[in-house]
Amino acid sequence: MKELIPDFKNSRYKEIYLAGGCFWGVQKYFDSIMGVVYTKAGYANGKSRETDYYSIGNTGHAETVYVVYDEGVISLKKLISIYFNIIDPYSLNRQGNDVGTQYRTGIYYVDEKDKALIDETVKSYEEKFHKETALEVEPLKNFTAAEEYHQNYLDKTPGGYCHIDLRNIPNKKPEFSLEGYVKPSIKQLKSLLTEEQFNISQQGGTESPFRNAYFNNREEGLYVDIVSGEPLFLSKDKFDSGSGWPSFTKPVSFSAIKSREDSSLFMKRVEVRSRASDSHLGHVFNDGPKEGGGLRYCINSGALRFIKKEDLEVEGYKDYLKYFDLS
Repeated sequence: MKELIPDFKNSRYKEIYLAGGCFWGVQKYFDSIMGVVYTKAGYANGKSRETDYYSIGNTGHAETVYVVYDEGVISLKKLISIYFNIIDPYSLNRQGNDVGTQYRTGIYYVDEKDKALIDETVKSYEEKFHKETALEVEPLKNFTAAEEYHQNYLDKTPGGYCHIDLRNIPNKKPEFSLEGYVKPSIKQLKSLLTEEQFNISQQGGTESPFRNAYFNNREEGLYVDIVSGEPLFLSKDKFDSGSGWPSFTKPVSFSAIKSREDSSLFMKRVEVRSRASDSHLGHVFNDGPKEGGGLRYCINSGALRFIKKEDLEVEGYKDYLKYFDLS
């Protein structure tokens, strides 16, 4: 199934590509920072447009993380200073225990206006330590997304190899653990959910448009999985799509949801399911607002529970209040 990928090139967000050794740790680190909207592990600035994990030694690509960020929350200057905290900028083709040209450090930009700030930061490090860095600063030439098993690897493999210290991440997003969100038994669910909620979340049903709980809800708060309580969507990312169902430009975390091909009803669609309970939520389409990345997550109210902003602390979601304090 072809994944629907947001188009941030035409959005209100900014982009930068960071190479800092093994991309497993680099992706996890930046994906955990408030203001970082999206990350993708891949291979950048090689001799060819296409490559794969087993070819990068020959094609000259660097393991790189594509970082999309909201500059109203975190500046490029701050991102780069954080990046310097997790790399050895003076080490040539080596970071941690990993050696090879694919592990070189580099900042690859897509906005020419970013170059002056990047150069200034690199120069400050060279002057501070009277030593030239081994860092590449170049415009992005090419980028190929890494294989699916590399994406968010440390979320899939807790305790997996990482050359970066993940214990002290600045301005960290709320932490997530699958163990914290448990799916009750089917018998329990039948007693906890309404018939419609059970049909939607467990049997892939769809509620009626315009006649559901949240399609026109404009209150601030957090939408969680009605089955497990896993945080899924923020009211800040909700918009009126005119469809009659709650619509969002993105989930609270892109790793909070799963997608798969849905060929039912004589259509080809991309179904959206929750990570922890594997409940059916709805579908995702590529006709959303361009400024938000172009996606529309069309979600059933019956798969969600809404928690008002003022109730987040008492409901056990205190850490999510920080999303509403952002500029």
